[in-house]
This record gives sequence, structure tokens and C-alpha cells, in this order.
Amino acid sequence: MPNKFQQLSKKYTLLKKGWSPQQNLFYGFSTYIILGFLLLCLPIVQKQSASALDHLFISTSAVSTTGLVTISIFDTYNFFGQFIIMILIQLGGIGYLSFTTFMLLSTTRKMTIWHKKILSTEFTLPKTIRINDFLKSVILFTFIMELIGAILFFIAFNSESAPFWETLWSSIFHSVSTFCTAGFSLFNSGFTEYVENHFVNFIISMLAICGSLGFIVITDFGMFIRKKSHKLSFTTKIILYGFLILLSFGTVFFYFFEPSISNLSGNSRFLASFFQTMTAMTTVGFNTVDFGMFSQAMMLICIFLMYIGASPSGTAGGIKITTLTAVFAILKSQLKGSKNITFLGRIIPYERLYVATSAFIFYTIIILIGTFLITITNDLKFEEILFEVASALGTVGISTGITSDINTFGKIVVILLMFIGRLGVLTFGLAIWARSKNEEGTPTLKGDIAV
Repeated sequence: MPNKFQQLSKKYTLLKKGWSPQQNLFYGFSTYIILGFLLLCLPIVQKQSASALDHLFISTSAVSTTGLVTISIFDTYNFFGQFIIMILIQLGGIGYLSFTTFMLLSTTRKMTIWHKKILSTEFTLPKTIRINDFLKSVILFTFIMELIGAILFFIAFNSESAPFWETLWSSIFHSVSTFCTAGFSLFNSGFTEYVENHFVNFIISMLAICGSLGFIVITDFGMFIRKKSHKLSFTTKIILYGFLILLSFGTVFFYFFEPSISNLSGNSRFLASFFQTMTAMTTVGFNTVDFGMFSQAMMLICIFLMYIGASPSGTAGGIKITTLTAVFAILKSQLKGSKNITFLGRIIPYERLYVATSAFIFYTIIILIGTFLITITNDLKFEEILFEVASALGTVGISTGITSDINTFGKIVVILLMFIGRLGVLTFGLAIWARSKNEEGTPTLKGDIAV
């Protein structure tokens, strides 16, 4: 029996090595989802029964770090079920093979060519950052931030006179969910009761921003602090500038033009405006006000922010700030009649521009197709469906409240959108259509770029 198992294991290993990096990511994340689905279907992890589709939906949402749910996490799953969901969120947040490769480096200090190819495909890195340094930063920074987050959440929740172990578990779960920008909560009302709680708003914002800004930025800053000769990469500068501009833009618009928060006082209104902008951009998926009450104008702003997302190689979804800046640079160069395409005084290589425009076009097409499929099969408001699709593909997790009202076909569409969003649209396309892993001219970058 052991010999047969070893033979099957060797055959499977050879099979994986024959796949392209994109196909390995496709099947790797699919495996996580299927295993999570099977575990969540076990009666031993449930408080009350739910349909198989709901369990599949939750598993996909957790691995993709989206946060859209069709059932209550707290009411449906007991501690073991909630723990499984947290593990799926963690695996989805740090990426396929990241933890196992980190353990490999910790024991043998060697990374196989196969591991390097897959990790380089999943995490689009600038040339100034080595994959080994980057991977160590991912694991260590994730652990440190989630530990800090759990402690801070415990302090915040401990004043609510809940049992110690319940408070501790809630703190750990929400810390992992927030840093991985997953948006899963054990509170049925989310964080709407904390709209004026500055401490809780700060904890969520800090963890979500650190996670979504990306491990590129964290690794780059770490090297900048340790090595005096190291300079911040162009990618890091683009991410920081773009993030601050979009965050300011969204906050101002929400503060002045969203009627549903006009009843809040000045400081609380600003906090609510900042938080809703932050949650859409970082794709953390938590909200302190009801998005279902938003005006159509602000829903459009929110869709735009979800569409963009934050940083490549972070926990956020969307087309990424780097892709937006590349497309903007193309437009600016065309309007000025310039031959070179530049941003912040730097020429962007054409191969990067090809990846950015491909991701931009493909991402938009998928949103249109997803919206069409759900609209044609569900009698719901168009803006709510578009919002849901943008949230699913951007792995955001905020909703106007229609997730559980979508029919079976629509939920399957949303599941596919969440899965594609986690992989990256170009990774998904290459996994499906690439003819071979060594095909000349096939890009190895994910659906976002690092310029």
C-alpha cells in the first residue's frame, strides 16, 4: 500500500511539473477550494445544515479572500467550521505554495526551479527584489501583523463583557480576515455597530492597508531600512502615490456627496467616508454603513475603486494601481503625441504595457459578461448586480445585500468571478488557453504589473 501511494505521488509530481506555472496556480487554488468545500460539508463542523452550493460558495469566497456570503458564518458553522474558514483565508491570502516554500527555505535553504517559476508567476516582482527575500518577508510580516491585530482586537472587544475564549477567538479570526482583506466576520451585522468606534476603525484600516499595499512595498521598505545603498523601486513609488491619491479622492466624494452618512457628526462622518473608501480600495470587504442605502453616484465611485484595487503582490484584488497608471500613461502619451510612454519621468517598457492593457481589457470584458449573465437570469436592480460583480471579481466582499437573493445560476457565476479574481485575469486566461508552458512569447506575469 505505501509503495502504491509513493508511485501515485511521483506520478502526480511529474504531472504538475508538466503544467505551466499558470496551470499550477489554477489547479492549486482549485484544490484548496475543493478541500475546503468537502470539510465544510461535514456535519461535525456545522451548527445548522446548509446546501452544498452554499458551502462551495463560502469555500471559494474564503480562498479568494473575497468575503461575500450567502449564509451566516456564525450561525451556520461551529468553532471547527470557523477555524477551517480561517485557514482557507490564510492560504488564499499568502498565496499558493508560499508557506510550503518558506518551510523549504527554512530547512534546506534551497528553492527548486519549479517553485521559483510558480511563485514568480503569482507574485509580479520588480527586478530589484529577489524571490527568496520576498517570500521570507511575506510570511514573517503576515505573522507579525496578524499577531498585532489579534492583540488590538482583543483589547477592543474585551470591553464588551463577552466570555474570554469567545473574545480571543473573535480577535484572532478578525485579525486574519482583515489582514488578508477577506472581509469575513463572525458578526451578522458586520461592523456597522462600530461606525463611530475610532479604535476598531483604526485596527481594521491599519491591517487592511498594510495587507493591500502589498508585500512588494513591505519588502522594498525593509531592504531600504537594512541597506543604505538600496533605493525604493519605481513600483513602490507608483503604488504609494496612486493609493494616496485615490484614497483622498474617494474620501472627499463620500464626505460631501453621500446622503446616507449626512446624519453623522463631523468627525464620525469623515471616519465613515474614509473607511468606506478604504474598504473598497483595499478590498477588505468590511463596512460600517449599509451600502444598500448608498446613492447611485456613490455606488459608481465605489465600483470604480473596487475595479482598481490596490497593489500587485498584496492581498487586494482589482486591476491594481500599477495597471491603471500604465493605461493612464498610454493615454497621456497619445494625447501629447509622444513616441515614448512615460510615467513620473520614467519610460515604461513595452512588454509591461502589453500586459497592463491586456489585463485592463480582459478584466473589463469579464465584468461585462458576469453582469450580463446575472442580469438576464435575475430580477434585481442593474446597479446592485454591477456592484456585486465588481465586488466578486475584485475580491472585495462588500454588497448591497443581494448575495443570498441571487438564484443558483447567478451564485455559480459569482463563484467563478471570485475564483478568477483571486488568480488574476491573465493567469486565468493563460491557464485555460496557453498551449504549453514553454510557449515562446507567452507572458509569465500575473494580471497586474510591476513597473
